[in-house]
Amino acid sequence: MTVIDQATSLRRLALARPRATVYAVTSGKGGVGKSNIAVNLAIQLAAAGKDVVLMDADLGLGNADVLCNVDLPCNLSHVITRRKQLGEVMVKAPGGFRLIGGASGLARMADLSDADRQRIVEALGELEYEAEVILIDTGAGINPNVLSFARAADHVLVVTTPEPTAITDAYAVIKVISRDGVDRRISLLVNQARSAAEAQLVYERIARVARQFLELNVLDAGYVSQDAAVVTAVRRRVPFLLAAPRCPASLCVAQLAMRLQHGVAPSLGTEGFFQRIGRWLRL
Repeated sequence: MTVIDQATSLRRLALARPRATVYAVTSGKGGVGKSNIAVNLAIQLAAAGKDVVLMDADLGLGNADVLCNVDLPCNLSHVITRRKQLGEVMVKAPGGFRLIGGASGLARMADLSDADRQRIVEALGELEYEAEVILIDTGAGINPNVLSFARAADHVLVVTTPEPTAITDAYAVIKVISRDGVDRRISLLVNQARSAAEAQLVYERIARVARQFLELNVLDAGYVSQDAAVVTAVRRRVPFLLAAPRCPASLCVAQLAMRLQHGVAPSLGTEGFFQRIGRWLRL
């Protein structure tokens, strides 16, 4: 089936079934806890009754499986190379969501060809009508793979910490993503915040500059507290929502899920992930 035929089939299917809302979880730099947020957000949304798929799209340094203590015999690289179908690499993860593992230690995955990208299009185009929520844990930074996933999402959740370098890089990501002029929501989550006041200052700093220089309204996704329970859970390879469901960080993720589900990120129109991510092939 050609890409055009597949697009036609998916459009027909969209008339009968609502498509998933697609969130890209990204960051300007590594080490801000982006993947940990994505995993625990997937668990929280699944606990709320959503059919959730998390794709680890860090195409070279994927680690969502490590955070979940899940062994993955196959991952997204096997789909791209046509050795496996998407359904064959998707596994049930602790907390009730489905996980598509990313590749780790494969430099080739960090620089996909057009053919590789087309393969992801074919696979994910079907997935958006088989789930309610798709979370894409992108890599960090502003390389083409990261930006393509971010630009294809309904909502981009940019994760930062209060550290100056993380703030600077978070704004850089927002700036680059906003350049394509697509009407998507971009929100900022401050991770490892020492207080709500500190998180608010970080948000206001980035939001103010985005309004002034980008004419962009960055939404406030809240914050996740700096919490020793998170460190302990990572060392145990257990998502902190499962290891310590009442810890401050877990309560913050519950609030994040409510923000995303109730007004911060409604679905944007009828154009699906397949159509939007298909722009890869025309770059």
